[in-house]
Amino acid sequence: MKDFEVYSSLKVPKNSKIIVRLDGRSFHKLAKDLNLVKPYDENFYRVMSKVCNDLFKEFSPVFVYTFSDEISLLLDKIPFDGRIEKINSVIASFTASSFVLHYDEDFKKPPSFDSRIIPISDEDVLKYFKWRQDESWKNCIASHGISFLKSKYSNKRANDMITGLKSSEIHELLYQNGINLNDVETYKKRGIAVYRKNKKVVGFNKKENREQVSYRTYTYVDWEVPKFNKEFFENLI
Repeated sequence: MKDFEVYSSLKVPKNSKIIVRLDGRSFHKLAKDLNLVKPYDENFYRVMSKVCNDLFKEFSPVFVYTFSDEISLLLDKIPFDGRIEKINSVIASFTASSFVLHYDEDFKKPPSFDSRIIPISDEDVLKYFKWRQDESWKNCIASHGISFLKSKYSNKRANDMITGLKSSEIHELLYQNGINLNDVETYKKRGIAVYRKNKKVVGFNKKENREQVSYRTYTYVDWEVPKFNKEFFENLI
């Protein structure tokens, strides 16, 4: 019967980097069930940041990035001998379990995440995360736009009004009504990241009778991520 497991031998290329992207399944429905605050629910984002931290500790990625219900992990040390079925199933299930553990709520339906693997080169890492960060900004504009319109009009009218509008047009609509998106919290515009940083530690070397400086790495949850650029990812990699 082992022969029927025709996909179990599929593996990612050796000595490569991959991105594992996770998306919440039917989270629009989940948001309604949990009665999340629109356009951004702070508790939801706190939970997502904790999930990312758990993923970082469990799978040792280089970088974890999240916005909305999406999480991307950049891995240079590939777990499970590169087996695609194993990577997708374990990381997705771990993510869902972490989400439930951190969310103090009785769910009407068990939350779940889907998972996909994206092989990536060093040259394309910045392109990928800049693409996702651009999506975070578009999501920020759209979320604030529909939330504002629904505060003024019926749901149907608001949806009709925003349909077909470009991000720049929604941004201008909000600005004309006293909402400047440049003033909203950084994580709403650019997402949240988890990665390693160095911490300076000053000690005393008794043998040499002098102060001694060393550096230790620690896990950093960044709610003030910059606009991604080449230097940011070169420092990570």
